[in-house]
Amino acid sequence: MGRLLRYGRVEAITSAPAEAVWRIITDVTRIGEWSHECRGAHWIGTGHRAAPGVRFRGTNRSGIFVWTRSCVFTTVDPPRSLAWRTVGLWGKLDSTVWRIDLEPNGTGTRIVQTFDVVRVAPGMDRVYWLLIKAHRDRRDALSDDLQRLARLAEVPRFHQAA
Repeated sequence: MGRLLRYGRVEAITSAPAEAVWRIITDVTRIGEWSHECRGAHWIGTGHRAAPGVRFRGTNRSGIFVWTRSCVFTTVDPPRSLAWRTVGLWGKLDSTVWRIDLEPNGTGTRIVQTFDVVRVAPGMDRVYWLLIKAHRDRRDALSDDLQRLARLAEVPRFHQAA
């Protein structure tokens, strides 16, 4: 039996400006448009804009499994870096830090996404490995996500200031 990949990094290039990508990634209600696994999300509490400490909940699906995750933004540095931490089952079983960095690339933007599994309760990584095969190595799926995000950001309506 194997173990989950605990860290990953993927990237994509878009012709869109960083601000266009930023408008999409900071609106958690739009994540289902570009994520293969997170099918949707909603804001928790009174915060409805990405800011450190603001929370949201995502609904995920992989194969037959559906689950939700509470998340909290940890870094919001427009339009360069966005990071959030997942709060797993009961806040103790698992937690992952997700980060998207936007870097200038000619007239467009390099989108870099990383994940770092910072906590998995003993033995749970093997349970996840058995049950959710897509989590064994998710880099290809995440790379496809960034390609969808890049194409979405290239739609001209996202190039105007909000």
